Amino acid sequence: MAIEDHQDIVKSIAWDTEVQTRAFAETLAGKLHTSRTDSQTLIQLHGDLGAGKTTLVRYVLKALGVQGRVKSPTYAVVEPYTVEGAASAGDLNIWHFDFFRFNDPDEWEEAGFRDIFASPGLKLVEWPEKAGSHLPPADLDIHLEMLANETRAVTLTAHTAAGAALMP
Repeated sequence: MAIEDHQDIVKSIAWDTEVQTRAFAETLAGKLHTSRTDSQTLIQLHGDLGAGKTTLVRYVLKALGVQGRVKSPTYAVVEPYTVEGAASAGDLNIWHFDFFRFNDPDEWEEAGFRDIFASPGLKLVEWPEKAGSHLPPADLDIHLEMLANETRAVTLTAHTAAGAALMP
């Protein structure tokens, strides 16, 4: 994944309700649908336990058309999905990673994830900092922070043109 000459774009928003989280996820999924070709897209999710990373990913996956139960990859580390596309769009491969249980960034390399990250499709990564420098640069970083009364402060940082295209 080549990072083109691009200035980061940062946007801050707040979600006061789960309905707002779902609406954001549906908007993001819509943008992912329109940009889905054979490209690679990496979205990293940051935040403390309980900040809403997995909830956001579940809403995005459901909005993309994932059927059935969307499991948290906390123990499995990765959960793969495929969404069938229209004939012109092709199928979309999606991998949802959770590196929370990594004790050493080299576990990423030992697990053989290099091939997955080099392949076309969408990668959604929780706890990316636990993989250290092994991850390729993200297109979009989403930072979630719990505030008083269940409000989430959300900071979006687009690092590439592809990431900027996903901004609301």
